[in-house]
Amino acid sequence: MPKAQETVLEIDLKALKHNFEYLKSKISGNTKFLAVVKAFAYGNDANEIANYLQNLGVDYFAVAYTSEGIALRKAGITTPILVLHPLSVSFKSLIENCLEPNLYNRKVLTEFLELATAEKQNNYPIHLKFNTGLNRLGFLESDIDDIYSKLKNTYAIKVKSIFSHMAASEDLNEKEFTLHQIDSFKKIIMEFKSTFGYQPILHMCNTSGILNYPEAHFDMVRSGIGLYGFGNSEKEDKNFKPIASLKSVISQIHDIKKGESVGYNRAFKSDASLKTATLPIGHADGISRIYGNGKGYVVINGKKAALIGNVCMDMIMVNVTGIDCSEGDEVIIFDANHTANDLAHNANTISYELITAISQRVKRVIKK
Repeated sequence: MPKAQETVLEIDLKALKHNFEYLKSKISGNTKFLAVVKAFAYGNDANEIANYLQNLGVDYFAVAYTSEGIALRKAGITTPILVLHPLSVSFKSLIENCLEPNLYNRKVLTEFLELATAEKQNNYPIHLKFNTGLNRLGFLESDIDDIYSKLKNTYAIKVKSIFSHMAASEDLNEKEFTLHQIDSFKKIIMEFKSTFGYQPILHMCNTSGILNYPEAHFDMVRSGIGLYGFGNSEKEDKNFKPIASLKSVISQIHDIKKGESVGYNRAFKSDASLKTATLPIGHADGISRIYGNGKGYVVINGKKAALIGNVCMDMIMVNVTGIDCSEGDEVIIFDANHTANDLAHNANTISYELITAISQRVKRVIKK
């Protein structure tokens, strides 16, 4: 790629394909693959990512909210889309766009059933989430009889899948807890099949579940962070390729004298002469204030330059003392070699938070 001349997020579809194929190699040929593309495909570009994965043969997509699913439909996605956290106010739009809701408690199940009936739907696909320990969303095993009582006399909706979510699949110190979750889900499956008389699609594994718990792959697996290049462990990270490179440029270089300050609130005061560079990227672009004051860094001409002072809305300043650089030079915030995971770790956070925060005002450049 040409050197960056502005702040851009380069997205490498070849790396995305590598990650998809690596994850597919971990599951059987009969196991379906659901790609999680919520939050603008984890801060990348949901339309480009989803269309590319659709061409690769992904079986399902998942988004968090109905509006995200509608955007994918407008972008030409015809593959089934599971909406993980639909809200009642958007149920009508959800049906109009052939999206499939995750229903997780009595309230949303009742409301969606009433609307589907009023809209004269026939076996509209729904998904039921069961809580096995994450304690975020989901029915309990004890709710199955109540669910059946609501659905046994209706043709408006039909359960397409039942699923749960692992709480700590990446942490092998919590293996006992995860195995308990898997056992709980198996009991739910047995109870559901006994009560309803059929077995829908079953899924539980996220990216780390795919890698660490093959016994829980069931009929379908779900992957988000793995597709974007992170394996949630030092060992597995080596098998993935980060798909995104966030780059910027040097707008201006300053010579700072001893005793001078840099940035808002004079958060940095120099105890020696040094050189700083100002870059056109800030917390409005996704570089949070937590990276300021030396916790974050960028790479300029192969050398790390620490952030100085507070992160501004549209700019950051970095220490380029001893680095041979000029105004207009390319700057790497993160890429495949200097990863988002490494940068996030420096600020005591995680890659998920960093990459999903990249503002949509940052120009996306697709490497096809």
